[in-house]
Amino acid sequence: MALLRRKKKVVEEEQELVVSEPLPELSDPPAAGPDGLRVMEDHRDYLLSMVEPLPALGMNLLDAWGLAVCEELDSPVDLPGFDNSQMDGYAVRAADVAKATPETPCILPVAGAIAAGDDGQQELPEGQAIKIMTGAPLPPGADAIVPVESTDGGAEQVTIHRPVTAGEYVRRRGSDLGAGTRLVTRGQRIDARTVGLLAAAGIDKVLARPRPRVVVVSTGAELVEPGRELDAPGKIHDANGFMVAAAAKAEGCQVFRVHIASDDPEVVREAISDQLIRADLIVTTGGVSKGDHDVVKQVMPSMGACDFAEVAMQPGKPQGFALIGDDQVPMIMLPGNPVSAYVSFQAFVRPVVRTMMGVEPINHTPVPCVAGSVMHSVKGKLQFGRALVTDQGGAKTVDLVGGHSSHLVGDLAACNALVLLDEDTEVVKPGERVMVWMLDD
Repeated sequence: MALLRRKKKVVEEEQELVVSEPLPELSDPPAAGPDGLRVMEDHRDYLLSMVEPLPALGMNLLDAWGLAVCEELDSPVDLPGFDNSQMDGYAVRAADVAKATPETPCILPVAGAIAAGDDGQQELPEGQAIKIMTGAPLPPGADAIVPVESTDGGAEQVTIHRPVTAGEYVRRRGSDLGAGTRLVTRGQRIDARTVGLLAAAGIDKVLARPRPRVVVVSTGAELVEPGRELDAPGKIHDANGFMVAAAAKAEGCQVFRVHIASDDPEVVREAISDQLIRADLIVTTGGVSKGDHDVVKQVMPSMGACDFAEVAMQPGKPQGFALIGDDQVPMIMLPGNPVSAYVSFQAFVRPVVRTMMGVEPINHTPVPCVAGSVMHSVKGKLQFGRALVTDQGGAKTVDLVGGHSSHLVGDLAACNALVLLDEDTEVVKPGERVMVWMLDD
């Protein structure tokens, strides 16, 4: 599909006609309820039906950190790959030091030294010891390590004050994992520990889904970049762009932030069009309600197939979605109040980017908690209350933070969860069970 309606020239009876290609349509949206509102889960599932996981790419281990692998990987080697010393000390035959005590130590000649990285081919003669460093290969003939702390640390001969048993302080080949052991499974997200595991097995590249390139666009002539003065009455600093961009970064996305300080439809259209070349997903905040200056809602129908809906949730009622440009780039349009934008990100954008990345779980997993105080909600809407969850002896208690107004960023910053008060709930009493989304999981 073209970004704008491409025009084809058609000659008919020597007259040039201009024909506009029709814009493709979205699949049928979910039905709204009698009140005209769409259920939150239905809207979320509708968005998810419009996106697919990004194609997998081969990438270096560090680039793949935080991403989902698209293959099964088994270890090509044993770990460790050879018997080696667990301690700095002396490689010995256990039988040669079996009678060593502090009162009657055993004195052995030192036949040499082995450091980490040596080939370890020097054989241990009977009745002698070889000085050895941590990680160095166990020499042939040795079956145990005496820690240096149990000796006098001698270079030509060593006095040993305690016995060891066969195998003591020796890391056996394959004792960590054997060749053929499954290291990662398809869909597993690679963390720092897994990077270390793969590197230890000699694997430097993996097939993984890339980070979605997410362009966050904040709109509104009233917005001023943080750090600049509010030079006129009615101006506010742009919180949404930074907050939504940070939330996308926290999910592992590659994020670009764009600020459109204009309500001019042509300026907004051009600014969004310019982002298509680098975007897997565009997320806008503001301009999707019913006001005269809700310019995003005015512009988007000319740029692609759109769906605008009112969702039975608070905050976050006005929502929009589109597929725009030749590559059908998905675009999620969020409301402009900061709490509404953040809650909408958690409800809709987060599942979409996790689908693109191929990671599980896609949606927040509701966690049961006990209400610590009374909670009020609006019947007929799913209420997302800003909340603070505390763990008291293994029992999670949740209390609301501030009110339900969608401009209260101070309360939003103070919370660590969103409590879900469903459409049938008006009052929750202290001690009753509620479900929450944890925001820092």
